[in-house]
Amino acid sequence: MAEKRQNDFTRKLIDLRESKNWSKTEAARRLGLSSMQRYANYEYGTNEPDSNMLKRIANMYGVTTDYLLGKDSTPAWATKQDTVDLKEFLEANAGSMTFGGVDLTPEQDAQVRVAMATIFWNQKKKEKK
Repeated sequence: MAEKRQNDFTRKLIDLRESKNWSKTEAARRLGLSSMQRYANYEYGTNEPDSNMLKRIANMYGVTTDYLLGKDSTPAWATKQDTVDLKEFLEANAGSMTFGGVDLTPEQDAQVRVAMATIFWNQKKKEKK
């Protein structure tokens, strides 16, 4: 049996499917797959979808392929205004972070921006509930 490898892509697939309250069988049916196992293997990380299937999955869940691939962390439920708010928030705080009075390295700054975006999206999600 192939080793199961959960990564960002597989976690996103699982989260998106569960947010719709769909079984793997239902997701496979909506994609027009004859076998639930093919879809399940995407979630298990044992197979990766080709580019055409990736586009079909993104369309089915209403997200971008960049989101599925981890290149865009914008949640599917976010509005255009939410993304503008995040951009303004990050720009307003750009370059203002230090640690022990020392400016952050570019790598540390990027990590702080990811953390800030995560906090921002978590707060927006709470506000929308």
